[in-house]
Amino acid sequence: MQRLYDFLRRHPMWVDGFWAVVLLGISVLGGAAGERIGPWAAVLPITLLLSLVVALRRRMPEKMLLLAAAVGVAQLVTDVAILPADFAMLVIVYTVAAEGARWASRFALVAGLCAAPLAQLRWSNEQTGVAGDIALAVLQTVPFALAWVLGDSIRTRRAYFAQLEERAARLEKEREAQSKVAVAAERARIARELHDVVAHNVSVMVVQADGAAYVLDAAPDQAKKALETISSTGRQALAEMRRLLGVLRTGEHQEAGEYVPQPDVQQIEDLVEQCRTSGLPVDFKVEGTPRPLPSGVELTAYRIVQEALTNTRKHGGPNAGASVRLVYFDDGLGLLVEDDGKGAPHELYEEGGFDGQGHGLIGMRERVGMVGGTLDAGPRPGGGFRISALLPLKPAH
Repeated sequence: MQRLYDFLRRHPMWVDGFWAVVLLGISVLGGAAGERIGPWAAVLPITLLLSLVVALRRRMPEKMLLLAAAVGVAQLVTDVAILPADFAMLVIVYTVAAEGARWASRFALVAGLCAAPLAQLRWSNEQTGVAGDIALAVLQTVPFALAWVLGDSIRTRRAYFAQLEERAARLEKEREAQSKVAVAAERARIARELHDVVAHNVSVMVVQADGAAYVLDAAPDQAKKALETISSTGRQALAEMRRLLGVLRTGEHQEAGEYVPQPDVQQIEDLVEQCRTSGLPVDFKVEGTPRPLPSGVELTAYRIVQEALTNTRKHGGPNAGASVRLVYFDDGLGLLVEDDGKGAPHELYEEGGFDGQGHGLIGMRERVGMVGGTLDAGPRPGGGFRISALLPLKPAH
């Protein structure tokens, strides 16, 4: 049964054709059994044409409306009284109001309202009188008005649902676009985090490993200390890597405390001490009154100092030293990281990097831009390299 229903929905003309045949049969049988309603030379073509209106109403509604109007005029002229086939006029009025052009819908309404009064004038009943004719005309007009109102309401409902579907499709596209933007932003954030974690900790481990290999025979104690630094640095790198992987593993239940919290300004002193342990002399000072910072500013400040010290270790040379200044202003946090080494190549601190390098400075600019701050990176006039940043302060929530 469901297959038959689906088939009929896909082929509505078959349904219309069936009802057209039924209407034709009823009209012919009713005309043959009843009183003479007009000359058969006119009755038969009119009946056939009205049945055709029903059969083709959905394929060509405007043309069928004009055909029905012409048949109605022919009935008046040839004196063919009201037939069962005239029901096709109600059907075409409904169809045009629901699916036809606007001009056809208005024409159907006017024609439908005029059909009953014209028929009552043409075939008036002397026994009812004028008042009765008027009452009958009004009564016969009601079906045409209801057919048009029903069709127009169907048109309005379809337009409403089409608008809802269009809006839903547009919202879905917007959600997909927003999801893509969010995914790209999250990928960029994780890439910056991975770069900062790997670049800093691995550079510390490389420096310590080189130092341990150099003094392994001459100073075993120093080599042992360097190996301990490598071990602790590796554990710290693994802890931060687990934290980043925890962000990616959505939906998994992780035990509390498995991932370390994001670094903040308070941990910059530990970062500086780690660099000192690895052999890089760093002077660290805090000016102003420390105050609570938004988590994004905290992480940005820590990563800027981390990347700056990593660059000093990579490009500053063996005898380089660095200084870190944190300055709390009334409306911002200032960061100044300087070194007295030979400095990084020019291409690395130009925006965009060089041959795929310089991603650390690019990440700094992205981080600072996300919190609405400013960043300046470049060589010092007296030698070495300087990175300064100003991060706006907002009340911590």
